[in-house]
This record gives sequence, structure tokens and C-alpha cells, in this order.
Amino acid sequence: MIELIRTNDIVLISAVEAVLREAGVHFFVADQHMSVLEGSASFLQRRVCVVGDEAEKARRLLREAGFGGELRGG
Repeated sequence: MIELIRTNDIVLISAVEAVLREAGVHFFVADQHMSVLEGSASFLQRRVCVVGDEAEKARRLLREAGFGGELRGG
């Protein structure tokens, strides 16, 4: 799995999920349950990941949707 975005911003994650879901890109949000357990310290960020062969498509979609600045590695 390739990590695309790492953040504590649940609104951003929700928007990214919507973009990827609409395009049929399979994704996984890692650490979403761990971030709930850690409380308000916000040191565990959630990670949006995709399968390697869908990474470029997902990056392109997210750039087109205006989330390019949030992508790991540009």
C-alpha cells in the first residue's frame, strides 16, 4: 500500500475518501481507530493509502480536486 496523505484533519480525509470512492479507487484509512484511542493529543495521524498500481491515478485525481498540497511527496 502506498501512503498518499497523513493528517489529523477528518474533514480532509472525508473529502479525499469521497473523491477516491467516486472514481472507484480502492483505499484504506490506516490508524483511524488508533487516533480515536489517543484522545486529544493528536500525535497519531490517520493515513490514506492505496494499492501501488492505483497510486498514480489517485494522485492525479487528488491534484485535480485541489488536494495536491496535501499529498505525501508532492
